[in-house]
Amino acid sequence: MLNPHPNLTEGVIHGLGWLYFILFLMNTAWSVRAYRLESRFHESHGHGAGDGEKPPSTAVWGIYSSILLLMSFAHFAGASNPDTFILQLPNWIRVLVNKLADPVSYFALSMILFVGMVAFRRALVKPTVAWVLLNVSIVFLGFSLTDFNFRQIVGKPDNVPIVAMLFIVAYFTWLYFKRAIDNDDRIAQGRPLFEQEKNEKVLVWPDLVYTELICMIGVTALLVLWGVALPAPLEEPANAAATPNPSKAPWYFLGLQEMLVYFDPWLAGVVLPSLIIVGLMAIPYIDFNKRGNGYYSFEERKFAILTFLFGFLPLWVAMIILGTFLRGPNWNFFGIYEYWDVHKLEAANNVNLSEYFWIKWLGSSLPAYDPNNNLQMLLAILKREFLGILVVIGYFLVLPPLGAATVFRKFYLKMGFIRYIVFAILVLSMASLPIKMLLRWTVSLKYIVAIPEYFFNI
Repeated sequence: MLNPHPNLTEGVIHGLGWLYFILFLMNTAWSVRAYRLESRFHESHGHGAGDGEKPPSTAVWGIYSSILLLMSFAHFAGASNPDTFILQLPNWIRVLVNKLADPVSYFALSMILFVGMVAFRRALVKPTVAWVLLNVSIVFLGFSLTDFNFRQIVGKPDNVPIVAMLFIVAYFTWLYFKRAIDNDDRIAQGRPLFEQEKNEKVLVWPDLVYTELICMIGVTALLVLWGVALPAPLEEPANAAATPNPSKAPWYFLGLQEMLVYFDPWLAGVVLPSLIIVGLMAIPYIDFNKRGNGYYSFEERKFAILTFLFGFLPLWVAMIILGTFLRGPNWNFFGIYEYWDVHKLEAANNVNLSEYFWIKWLGSSLPAYDPNNNLQMLLAILKREFLGILVVIGYFLVLPPLGAATVFRKFYLKMGFIRYIVFAILVLSMASLPIKMLLRWTVSLKYIVAIPEYFFNI
């Protein structure tokens, strides 16, 4: 009986063969680079046994390149027998990853990767370490493509550019840290900045125009090949009686759509996006640090860089990944190797803070009121939600002065009262997203303040 969802097909095996062949060519070029660097190292340090010469790495990269070539040949030769093909992802890895697939694990992993990226930035900017990570990610992607469910998600025509975007984001983040660490070392040593030393000026014509022309031709050719290789993700005309499941926003709005899980629409769709725009506009007016402007640096702008990277990588890019690859039918959470079953049901017993307080903690019931008596209803709502209201007021009114007297004292003294308050509100608003996410995942807290009578929930 034919398997309707085969992990491997002849076309998939052939495609992976080309992937490993391209990776072989890349690592062959890297082996040549390593050989040239080692030759220069030996020429400058001699060939004595006790001169501390660098261990050879060309042989390692040569062996690895040979393995990739053999893997490529194995895919081309074994494509006719998909059922017995050996080079595929082990089943125990799929089971383990799917078992660990939950929002808490995902967010914890993203935070660990973020902290590790910052803590080990000097090691990560080394070309060899970066090249190893690139190879690991590509090989992992290649083996993961041998899983049918993973391939159905990643291989969608509108998801392919998102996968490419992840590699692009990783590259430019790496490039920033490389330039920043180089400049930090130059500042510590009293040397000119990279931007000052490499400030070569060229003419707009013909140098810049010629370069832009070549780039335009290259991008046009890439888009043409892309359009031929991948069909446009066009669907049938919209039908109100048959909405897609899951119904997802464009990739650049998936972060906002994920925020709707944790916040009321007026907050996730209006207030928080507006604060992002206002915050970007306010940065030049509240920034008191004049260092690090016009050149890359990390040590001179630690807080600003960490705040931006935290808001961009774990709170935006990670949310896009979550919404694109891990949110399936009914907006349930699925593992990357898990089948998107429309019948999957997850119990979501979300409880408001007022219900925790009155029902679970006090063992009472929520304050009742006569819906026809507006004054009585208002007083009952205030009584019911007083704890949540105090928490929100305390969060935005108590924490800013507390921070000004402790960890942000230097910021308060240099910014002044008005600029510091704007800064504190923006930081607290950004921190509210991970806080609300953790509360939802750990204690199933839905709203801190829940006033459905007036469609006001926080």
